Amino acid sequence: MPEIIMRFFIPVFGAFCLTAATGAMAASTEADFKIALAAAEAAEKDAGALKNQWTTTEQALVTARKAAAAGNFDAATDAAGHAEAMARASIAQAKEQQEAWRAGVIRK
Repeated sequence: MPEIIMRFFIPVFGAFCLTAATGAMAASTEADFKIALAAAEAAEKDAGALKNQWTTTEQALVTARKAAAAGNFDAATDAAGHAEAMARASIAQAKEQQEAWRAGVIRK
């Protein structure tokens, strides 16, 4: 189990911190938000192709769109970056699980 934590959650945490630090350095614009949203939606589409979309990713995308509609592009860009990080983590999880099931098979 610790290996799974190291493999999935630490990179997600790192990506989230990087996104948060980048957002803190400069105010986000609508163009920044659109770029972040496009990246998040593309990653979520890839996760969907692997049949491993997380509901929390969808919630983050909804939060991002609501913040953008209210004109808060800093929060919207941060939420979109968070959604992208979660979508990429779900992709990594799906790829890991494609092979990990073999370890649980009882062999003679």
